[in-house]
Amino acid sequence: MRAKQPLLNADTIVAIATAQGRGGIGVVRVSGQRTEALAQEILGKLPVARHATYSNFLDENGDTLDQGVALFFSAPYSYTGEDVLELQGHGGTAVLQLLLRRCLGLGARLAQPGEFTRRAFLNNKLDLAQAESVADLIDANTVEAARSAMRSLRGEFSAAIYGMVDKLINLRMLVEAMLDFPEDEVDTIDMERRDALLNSVRLHLQHTLDSAKQGSLLREGAYVVIAGQPNVGKSSLLNRLAGEEVALVSEIPGTTRDVIRQEIQICGVPLHIMDTAGLRESEDAVESMGIARAHQTMSRADLILLLLDASKGLMVQDEAILAGLPTDTPRLLVFNKIDLLGDSDSASGSAPFIGVSAKTGEGIEELRGKLLEMLGWRDQESGVFMARERHVRALTQAQSHLNQAREELSSAELFAEELRLAQRALNEITGEFTADDLLGEIFSRFCIGK
Repeated sequence: MRAKQPLLNADTIVAIATAQGRGGIGVVRVSGQRTEALAQEILGKLPVARHATYSNFLDENGDTLDQGVALFFSAPYSYTGEDVLELQGHGGTAVLQLLLRRCLGLGARLAQPGEFTRRAFLNNKLDLAQAESVADLIDANTVEAARSAMRSLRGEFSAAIYGMVDKLINLRMLVEAMLDFPEDEVDTIDMERRDALLNSVRLHLQHTLDSAKQGSLLREGAYVVIAGQPNVGKSSLLNRLAGEEVALVSEIPGTTRDVIRQEIQICGVPLHIMDTAGLRESEDAVESMGIARAHQTMSRADLILLLLDASKGLMVQDEAILAGLPTDTPRLLVFNKIDLLGDSDSASGSAPFIGVSAKTGEGIEELRGKLLEMLGWRDQESGVFMARERHVRALTQAQSHLNQAREELSSAELFAEELRLAQRALNEITGEFTADDLLGEIFSRFCIGK
């Protein structure tokens, strides 16, 4: 583990910063030591910093490659903390490639994925959580996800982490001071202050962890598997949830032979819905393969919907399927075809369930709400951070150390060590201490030019 170090004498990098393909505008971005000299060669002059300058973009012979707007940002007042030049020209593929080759010919090298943002992190323009939120904002496919990513980019998530770290530092200072005195000389007031600080940081951590889990659900989504006997309407339910015909529907049992995946959104939360083959004993080799894949899919699910026929209730076959479901995966009994029930009919004798009709749409909205509820989603958009799995893992680890610290109140040395480990886990989120290989993995997933 190491603290991040500012880049010194970094080489000059260049990349096309806009998406591939035709466009009205294309951007080539340059950052590094030779940016000023490169601007002089391409533009014939150094633009006024932080002012848009209309200019010809020149080749090595002084001929015009393109015309557009140049923006120059002098260090440290730039995205990367280095001198940065942005050339905004026409968005044709050939024009941008010509401009890119011109920059490379002047001594710049092609940037690696995420290298601009990595330099921003190493030059203390962003912490690691903010840097990751840049990619999350680009990748966001719902309005809620984009808003949460922007909150993290603005530093709200980092501020919560720094606030906890400050509380931990104050607590550690108090504990270290108490270690210098015999136990019988420690003031009761200091012990009460210690306990109050510990409770405060634990509450703060729990609140942040709850928000981070919500953000992780927004970013990653959840995997929901529809399982059940053949012909109970699994494909019909998938089509109803998706709002389109994504799966074949037939009265012939065993129509679905493989896992059919469809992504939907409920209140901005992405859900990956998977329709599986009907679960039964089968001598058909292909159908048996589909059933095996259904069991594999359920083993990785976040939630399993066991679909049943409302007109038949919970059958022996359904109970056998229930018994074979992964024990640690939440499941919801969904009774389909409630449109076939008469006034005197019911699905009595079953566990608590939700009734729907994939044919008419009855009960589908209630099902959508139940899905979010069982996945742990709460409508608290204003406080959700776009957290990643590693953030949740680090927060959980810090929480574990704080819980252990509470058990070690009688041993000041062990108590202090648990506090140190909790602070270290929190510092990994913002990148105060982080491994080089982790940085490589994080930034390698960015797009080139960002």
